[in-house]
Amino acid sequence: MAKLNFGGVEEHVVTRDEFPLAKAREVMKDETIAVIGYGVQGPGQALNLKDNGFNVIVGQRQESKTWDKAVADGWEPGVTLFPIEEAVKRGTVIQYLLSDAAQISVWPKIKPLLTAGKALYFSHGFGITYKDRTGIVPPDDIDVILVAPKGSGTSLRRLFLEDKGLNSSYAIFQDATGRAEERVIALGIGVGSGYLFETTFKKEVNSDLTGERGSLMGAIQGLFAAQYDCLRRHGHSPSEAFNETVEELTQSLMPLVRQLLHDCTARRLGLVEKIP
Repeated sequence: MAKLNFGGVEEHVVTRDEFPLAKAREVMKDETIAVIGYGVQGPGQALNLKDNGFNVIVGQRQESKTWDKAVADGWEPGVTLFPIEEAVKRGTVIQYLLSDAAQISVWPKIKPLLTAGKALYFSHGFGITYKDRTGIVPPDDIDVILVAPKGSGTSLRRLFLEDKGLNSSYAIFQDATGRAEERVIALGIGVGSGYLFETTFKKEVNSDLTGERGSLMGAIQGLFAAQYDCLRRHGHSPSEAFNETVEELTQSLMPLVRQLLHDCTARRLGLVEKIP
C-alpha cells in the first residue's frame, strides 16, 4: 500500500498499480455482487463492475422507472435483474445503494437475508454511523464495508468509459470473515476508482455532510446566485452575468484546479517526472 504525505500527514493510498484489476477479479471470482438500488450510484457502479468482468446482478422495485432504466441498460429480468429481496438472497456481496430514507424503510426486509459470510457494502456511511437512529444494525457474522466515490454515479461511469478513474474513499466497519479488506479494495477497483483513500464510516459521513452537502451543494450555489444577482442589479446582461459567474468557474478554473491536483497526486506517487 502506497503512502502519500498530505500537509505533513502520511496517508495510506491504494492504487491500481499495486492492486490491479486482475487481482480484484481473482479476489471476487466466487462472489455474486447484488447492487440494490438503481438511482444515483447504482447504474455507474453496476455497469462498471459488469464491464470489468465481475458477476453482478441488480435488485430493484418492479414496475418502477428505475426498473425500466435497468432493463434499458441491458439487465435482464430473471437473469441479472430481480426484485430487491430476491437479489439479496442470491448475492454474497450486497451493495446497499438506496437513498438514506429508502435504506431505513427496506432494512427490515433484507436484514434476515444477510446470512453469515456475506458482505454489506455502502457508498455513504449515514445508515451505519447513525444506526441507533436508523435501525440499520447489521448481523455480527457479516462484513460491513464502504466504497465512496468522490462524485456521482454518472461521473463514475463517464470517467470509466474514458479509461479514467474517480478517486474513492474506503472503510471497514466490521470484519467478520477476515476478508473484509481484500473485498473492499477489490470492489473499489472494480467500480472504477482511481486512487482509494482509507477512512472510517463516521469520517466519510462528516466529510460528506460538510463538503458535498454543505459547501458544494449549498455554499457554492449560494455564492453563484449572489454574484449573478449582484451583476444583474448593476446593469449586466443575463449572458454576461452567467459567463462571469458560472462559465469561468466550471469551464476554466475548475478544470485547471483538477489538473493541478491530479498532477500533484501523481507526482507524489511517482507517476510523473515533474509538475508543469
